[in-house]
Amino acid sequence: MHKDIATPVRTREILDKYGFSFKKSLGQNFLIDTNILNRIVDHAELTERSGAIEIGPGIGALTEQLAKRAEKVVAFEIDQRLLPILEDTLSPYQNIKVIHSDVLKADVQAVVEQEFASLEDVMVVANLPYYVTTPILMKLLEERLPIRGIVCMLQKEVGDRISAKPGTKEYGSLSIAVQYYTRAETVMIVPKTVFMPQPNVDSAVIRLTLHDEPPVKVKDEQFFFQVTRSSFAQRRKTILNNLTSQLPDGKQKKEDILAALQQADIQESRRGETLTIQEFARLSDALYPYFH
Repeated sequence: MHKDIATPVRTREILDKYGFSFKKSLGQNFLIDTNILNRIVDHAELTERSGAIEIGPGIGALTEQLAKRAEKVVAFEIDQRLLPILEDTLSPYQNIKVIHSDVLKADVQAVVEQEFASLEDVMVVANLPYYVTTPILMKLLEERLPIRGIVCMLQKEVGDRISAKPGTKEYGSLSIAVQYYTRAETVMIVPKTVFMPQPNVDSAVIRLTLHDEPPVKVKDEQFFFQVTRSSFAQRRKTILNNLTSQLPDGKQKKEDILAALQQADIQESRRGETLTIQEFARLSDALYPYFH
């Protein structure tokens, strides 16, 4: 029996053996608690007919636990220095493929089609690097990958923003974007003590389950997201002020924006954070003819 990677002693051994030093720029924090890893994997509800995609495997702590439960694991690792380490630490497993690539530049769709063709479902399970959490999540969602969902560890405050409800200070365009594609829930809070090195903040694990259909129908998805982003540009401003200052030619089209707000039955004095996703859908559809 080989020892689990995710213990402080084993992690230290592996790092020392390879003389590995953490790169701040890559947001590297390795998990050193097997129980927490197992709970993360539990939330992904994998079967032996599942595939798992991991982003940023590090030295393989989560990869190993995924390999024990999924039929196949594909991990994207950007840091060349980790490739020989992963080859070593994951050598007991035959069902893992490590791709040396920046997931933001990778053709994930093609990887899913090639690697998981015969499987029933695919989950993304990852301890996401803090500095690129949002771009990675948005890429995975916007590309409409054939996945069941995403279970990921991220900064607690980003988790709060993703699952936020209207009227809260955490609620913003990220909340709406993620909730447009998925049902979002925070499934656990993770203390900073279970990482090496320790980050400065607590983490959360969120589970995103993809919708079959988005909760709202809109004329133009990109424009809908443009309207939601514009509405939150300056949180203290009213929706009317934000839209006139943010939308193309908004200042010239102030009358049109007022008309659209009226048509959508939204008071111009409200702030973006009070609008539900349904109201944003009505508003972007009402605005659409004036901007296209």
